[in-house]
This record gives sequence, C-alpha cells and structure tokens, in this order.
Amino acid sequence: MLRRIPLFAAIVALAAVPAYARTLVHAGRVIDGASERPLERVTVVIEGDRIVEVAAGYLEPAAGDELIDLSRHTVMPGLMDMHTHLMSQMSKEAYTERFVLNPTDYAMRATVFAERTLMAGFTTVRDLGDDGQVIVSLKRAINAGWIPGPRIYTAGKSIATTGGHADPTNGWRRDLEGDPGPREGVINGPGDARKAVRQRYKDGADLIKITATGGVLSLAASGQNPQFTDEELRAIVETARDYGFAVAVHAHGAEGMKRAVLAGVTSIEHGTLMTDEIMQLMKKHGTYYVPTISAGVFVAEKAAEDDYLPEIVRPKAAAIGPQIHKTFARAYKAGVKIAFGTDSGVSPHGENAREFVYMVQGGMPPMKAIQSATMEAARLLRVENELGSIEHGKIADLVAVAGDPLEDIAIMSDVRFVMKAGVVYKNE
Repeated sequence: MLRRIPLFAAIVALAAVPAYARTLVHAGRVIDGASERPLERVTVVIEGDRIVEVAAGYLEPAAGDELIDLSRHTVMPGLMDMHTHLMSQMSKEAYTERFVLNPTDYAMRATVFAERTLMAGFTTVRDLGDDGQVIVSLKRAINAGWIPGPRIYTAGKSIATTGGHADPTNGWRRDLEGDPGPREGVINGPGDARKAVRQRYKDGADLIKITATGGVLSLAASGQNPQFTDEELRAIVETARDYGFAVAVHAHGAEGMKRAVLAGVTSIEHGTLMTDEIMQLMKKHGTYYVPTISAGVFVAEKAAEDDYLPEIVRPKAAAIGPQIHKTFARAYKAGVKIAFGTDSGVSPHGENAREFVYMVQGGMPPMKAIQSATMEAARLLRVENELGSIEHGKIADLVAVAGDPLEDIAIMSDVRFVMKAGVVYKNE
C-alpha cells in the first residue's frame, strides 16, 4: 500500500540532507600552513574538492556526511616538493639506461615514482627536467584520473648551453652526440634562448628550468662554472615573462648564480656556493631558494662508494654535496625566502620528507620547515589562493601523521593519511 508523507515532513527531511555530500575530518591537531601555532580539536568540512569550513571542536555529522576520524593525528595541508625528477632515479645504471630504455619505459616507471611521492604525503610537486615529453604526459594522465600521483607543475626539458649541465649528449660518443639545439634544450645566444622558451610553451610546460652553472652529476669537469651569458639570461627571463612562466635555476657556483638573480629569475635551486652578497641580492629581488639538501647528502654518500658514480663525477659529488647543508643554514639565518625541495630522482622517490630533518638540523624551526612545504611553496608556484593552507575555499589537500611533528620532525616520514582534491588516497 502506498504510504503518503505529509508535505511539511518531506520538506524537513530534505532540509536535513546537505545539498552536496560533505566529508568531516575530525583533527586532533591542525598545522594549517599559515598560523604560527597549531590548532587543537578541529573539524575540517569538505564539499567536493574544496574546504568549506574549518570549525573549532568536533562537529556532529549530518545525514549523508562522511566522517574521517583523525582525532589522534596531526593534520596538515598537502605537502609540496618544489624540486623533483619523476622520470628517473639515480642508480649505478642511470648513465647507461638511456641507451636501452625507450621513452615509454621511462613513462611507465614514472607512474611508480609518482604514486610513491603521493603516498609520502606530497600532493603537489614541481618537476624540473625530463626529456621534454614524459612528465607532460604523466601530468595529463594524473589530471585525467588514469593513475594516482601528485599535482604536477613541469618544466619539461631543462635549458642548457652546449656542453652545459643539461646538454643531453654530454659524454656521448662523437658520432652519437649530434648538435642539439633549442628543441632539445640546448641554446647558444639570445635568439636560441627565446626559441627554447617558446618550445617549452609548445611542449606543454608550466615553467622554465635552466642550468646556469655546471652540475654534479653531468659528465663534465666543472660543477660550478657559469654557463650562460647575461644576454642569454635576460632573453630567457623576458620571454618567460611574456608566456607567464616562472624561471627555476640550477646553480652551484657563485658567478652563474649572481648573473641569474640579477636577470630576475624566480628561484635558485641548490645554491651550493652562495655568497653573502648573493643572499642580499636574493632578498632584494625576492628570489626564492630551494635547497635540495637531500640530494647533497645522497651524492656525498655515493661518492664514497666504488663503482657507483663515474670517476669524473665523484670528486664533484664529494665536494659539493656536503656544502649544501652549510649554505642552507647560512641562508636561513640571513632571511632568504626558502621553499621546500629535495631533488628526488637524485635522492630516492618517496623519501622526500627526510628534507625536513636536514632543514631542522640546519637551524630552521619545525614549524617553518613545514610552512616551507606548504604556504611558501604555494607562493613560489603562485597558487597561494588555491593551495598551501587549510582554509575556507582552498583545495582540499590534507595529510596526517600520528604524533606531533613539532616535537619530532622525523615523523613527517610516516604519513598515515593522504587526501588530494577531496579524494582519499591513503588512510591507515
């Protein structure tokens, strides 16, 4: 028999169900990415992919709400790593595998590294250099929901000069090396520089990465010599500005670093031999510093092993690696703006949070270290209105650890919960 419901009762019943399904997260402690002190006993209310309320106390779920109980955990914004290389991972075979692996092989393996990164709590990354194709495709696959992974901002192929740190043919046999140009990320002169930036735009990159000095792992003698002229740097920065690109700069040596800062780049990566003068210039120009201490520690350890690194690389790794940690301590004390970055792909993927330990060892308070991977990273990416903090209207990226990372920063390596854009990927 048909049962009739009084109109008033039906209206009340409908009013009790939210217009959109909500997720309520009961957080025992919240480090929101913006405040200097943690909040206690908080409910984060999520609708779709957005945070709609951050309420004091534990709200009772309404009919249809999903409740996630993290009352014994510290909840933070999704972490952000500003220097990764998801296409590869350093190994004894890294220098020879490019002759036996196809781009599709790299792409398939990159999906593993991407998921590993997300499960470690890093919901957003900058990828600063691949072959120009793999990470753009990886980003699209993640955005389409085909595979799990972090939100990616990619530079595509790094831009170098002939023989420079990101010249893809360094160390190759003469008949194989050819003459790579702007399409392959190798420039000589301002005209080439502009063409290379425009090629990155065509390829689907989100920002520009250049190698302003020599590098540790490239098959070349110097790890620190300047490798771009002032005119080339200005051409890159001016063209990048036309296309809305930030410019990230690999730099170990002081002269190349100084030229890049004066040209108006966005960030200095590694910054190993940064001088006091350069620190003051970075403060004046608002240039960010992305330290990548993890990579320095890793290559210094591997330099001590026989047969792990090529002989031309070992002395550079032994000298430059340990210096990054010392430079970080000086830069933090000097007040340079710092955003979190690991160079994962040199150091192992999924171990990104070790950087927090090194930063705290270098004198940065745990709260500042966490903020470097949340709001400071969001500012570097120019997405601070969308990401980087747990606030009304922001994208619902949340991670959680059991315990208090302000007391023991090492627990950042044991992320128990990961939500990206309102979707739970990990809940232990």
